[in-house]
Amino acid sequence: MTMDRRHSVVTRWWWIRHAPVTVNDGRIYGRTDLPCDTDDAAGFSGLAAILPRDAAWVVSDLMRTHQTAAAIVRAGLPGPERFPGDGVIVEPDLAEQDFGEWHGKTYSWLAEHRAEQYHRFWHAPAHERAPGGESFEDLLARVSIVIDRLNVELAGRDIIAVAHGGTIRSAIAKALDLAPETALAFAADNISLTRLDHFRGGSDIGHSWRVSCLNRPPA
Repeated sequence: MTMDRRHSVVTRWWWIRHAPVTVNDGRIYGRTDLPCDTDDAAGFSGLAAILPRDAAWVVSDLMRTHQTAAAIVRAGLPGPERFPGDGVIVEPDLAEQDFGEWHGKTYSWLAEHRAEQYHRFWHAPAHERAPGGESFEDLLARVSIVIDRLNVELAGRDIIAVAHGGTIRSAIAKALDLAPETALAFAADNISLTRLDHFRGGSDIGHSWRVSCLNRPPA
């Protein structure tokens, strides 16, 4: 089957991971709503220079994504005056993985207590749920629902999605049709860019994805 992209509707996802949290002493923070450090003027200027000017803005419900998005706008990219605010889409299901009772635990604690199952790229195997939390597979399922919906609602648009490391790994897994465990090997550094293009329509295709860049530094 061939793809005729000339007649496709292309929706371009510009995934940005939030800036580093201000309090990170080797503990799992996941869904904890922590502020972030937006002092990297050069990094945010770099993002403002490469991101599209007329995009839809999407953030999670955690403040670090709002603060990161606002810093990009302050660096020179036209956008909403406040985050969240008018014209900003807040998607709670794009938030980070819920680690339940593991929130606040150190990585060393988790490695010690989950010695045989501790995942060297993330916090645990993709199928394992923290007590009271969710697995990476659960995260992938909820993120996929949001992506599918916005691919319809915002078809043909540029989407700047300021989100989280686990969220972006989920988007990569969806685009590349990867096993969840495989997706955990991808890096998503703070204020890095991951660009995923979704194609819908055309003469011979239904849905497809193209990966333009992964974990690109801002400058």
